[in-house]
Amino acid sequence: MPCNVIRSSLSVLILVELLSVAAYAELPLIRFDRLSPIGAAAGSTVEIEVLGGDIEEMKSLRFDHPGLKAEFVKERFFKVSVAADMPAGTYDVRLVGRFGVSNPRLLAVSHGLTDVAEVEPNNEPEKAQLVVINSAINGSSDQNGEDWFRFEAKRGERVTVECLAMRLDSTMDGTLTLTNKAGKPLASNSDYFGADPFLDFVAPEDGEFFVKFHDLTFNGGAPYRLVISHRPHVENVFPRAITAGQSASLTVLGRNLGSGAKPSAARITDVPLDELTLPLAAPADLLDLQTYRFLEHPTDHSVSPTAGTCTLTGFQWRPELPGVGPAMSAQRLLVVRDPVTIEAEPNNEFEKPQPITLPAIVAGRFDQPRDADWFEVTVPENGNYAVEVFCERLCGRADPVVVAFDEKRNRVGEHDDFGHRQQAFDGHLRDPVGMLSLVKDHKYRILVQERYGRGGPRYQYVLSLRKPQPDLYVAAIHSQNPGPGHLTLWKGGTAHLDVVTHFRDGHNGPYTITAEGLPPGVFCSPTTTDDQRGTIVFWSDENAADIDAPIKLIATAKIGEQTVRREVRPYTRVWNQANISSSRPTREQLIAVRETAPYSLELVPNQIEIEAGKTAELKIQAKRYWPEFKNSINLIPLSFKGNFQMPNTTIAADTNDVTIRITVQAGTRPGDYTMSVLGQAQVPFNKVKDAKDRPNTLVSMASRPVTIKVTEPPKK
Repeated sequence: MPCNVIRSSLSVLILVELLSVAAYAELPLIRFDRLSPIGAAAGSTVEIEVLGGDIEEMKSLRFDHPGLKAEFVKERFFKVSVAADMPAGTYDVRLVGRFGVSNPRLLAVSHGLTDVAEVEPNNEPEKAQLVVINSAINGSSDQNGEDWFRFEAKRGERVTVECLAMRLDSTMDGTLTLTNKAGKPLASNSDYFGADPFLDFVAPEDGEFFVKFHDLTFNGGAPYRLVISHRPHVENVFPRAITAGQSASLTVLGRNLGSGAKPSAARITDVPLDELTLPLAAPADLLDLQTYRFLEHPTDHSVSPTAGTCTLTGFQWRPELPGVGPAMSAQRLLVVRDPVTIEAEPNNEFEKPQPITLPAIVAGRFDQPRDADWFEVTVPENGNYAVEVFCERLCGRADPVVVAFDEKRNRVGEHDDFGHRQQAFDGHLRDPVGMLSLVKDHKYRILVQERYGRGGPRYQYVLSLRKPQPDLYVAAIHSQNPGPGHLTLWKGGTAHLDVVTHFRDGHNGPYTITAEGLPPGVFCSPTTTDDQRGTIVFWSDENAADIDAPIKLIATAKIGEQTVRREVRPYTRVWNQANISSSRPTREQLIAVRETAPYSLELVPNQIEIEAGKTAELKIQAKRYWPEFKNSINLIPLSFKGNFQMPNTTIAADTNDVTIRITVQAGTRPGDYTMSVLGQAQVPFNKVKDAKDRPNTLVSMASRPVTIKVTEPPKK
């Protein structure tokens, strides 16, 4: 299907979802839809406008960096001050109001650029807005029109024109065209960094040049940030993997890299890149919690927001270029335990493989179209070997496939895409991951190839081949409909996060999530499961104070004889789409406490022992906090693991408890499992506190969890 058809369909789905939000009945949850402008210069103060839902009593903003401060102006407007020493990068902005703390929206902070507001009318060449090079233009898309800008450049001057929109949580799908004063097209681009366009242009003569910019689907009102600059712009660095705690020399490819750079043999669209080599030391502690640290939210690897870095351990690096300063873009790097080998050509034939030894970490790239990289390895023992290719996770543009052959050209294994896509969370990747069953002292050829035969300096990858190192990557996201939200507790009630886990190298054992730094009056039981999908439930006291606070979630697992601690990475849904995955990481997990809940549910007892193959009874007790709420409460399992069954049941109107039966299938692994029940009830509610009319509203509320200890049947 053509890209424009896909995106048109996506726009229709977004519109349908937005229209359906109003009909989806739940208690209010503050929602942040749009921020404008979506960028600001360090050391400046800018007035911003915010749009969202359920934003009553919103008079403050929350940021994930202390260098950003907000002052309420009126209604939807704030003055945001950016500290002069604020690092360049992207930052989360959240609304704070009566109904909690919202999902975040991104704000870009820049250095060395002059911020300019788009001025209408500028929808034709004759009315093009004049800007200077090294400007960041903050604007919004015209529904059926174009935005035109003009700038002056000298002959031979290299200028980049870059749109930041989709990467900053905007729904805009931009298209750029560059012309001379006579209207002759000189360059154009649509998707370059994900869905955001980019132009690299060398002025053929002195004079004015014109930029035409519009949304591919002519979506109106979507914010964008357009950067026209001759500052250093890094395309990528090589290699993309570095050993923890060690230093390496990285080749930087880009544009306007300064006098220390030299012309590179690498080209993009027939324009040569600059090249220079810089040293870099990798942090030694990243492997401790298996974490990923970023300066710019990783949103540029795909045309829609994904959780593509949820299985990446590493960091971002912004190269400091001698004589010209920091680059405008940060680069992703993989941190590994083992030494890194550089792929060496010629290795593009079965008969001419590059020898590698285990454990192998190979940094490579598909230098030319139809490049095929062959490697030869001899394994020291029989068994499974883990093979993995990092590409999309490192912002490589390839769709790689990895195939293993024996010496007689018999295919012994092939691996392609992997990753979980569940509701809003999208961790599915173009990167191959899997196992190969290999025989001791046999030689094998490993082929890494781009599925569509593409090649060039953007098509980098890292190949990992090793004995299995079982591990896990755990992520948490608030993905309950109707749209982007955050973890907000109604006092006395509960709220929950969805948990998505990627097990590595065959690990499938249990893990326990605990919450650290919970504010007073807020609770979370240790939650144990061995499933890739689950929930973690939080609850608060009736009299808990209103609060907004960051918390940390940690997953603990025993792998072999070692107990490991892993960061539970926080993610957020980006768009109001019930049926389309759209997610990205955040730097912190927040929790808020607000008004009193209509009811709560508790499983009694909260710990129980059940023999595999048997059934046990528990009681679910409801506490009704709102005197007017007397309706029945329907009860269903909340993300129960498949080998646990509970019939749907109901707490009858005007009653407060019911007995349920939970059956554990025979053969279930002995151990602890934490799970909850979801209540759904029609509750009389009106946002206006003294309103007499209180129509019934569907309110979903998870129970406080129960931990079920499964035991083995007695041996006969």
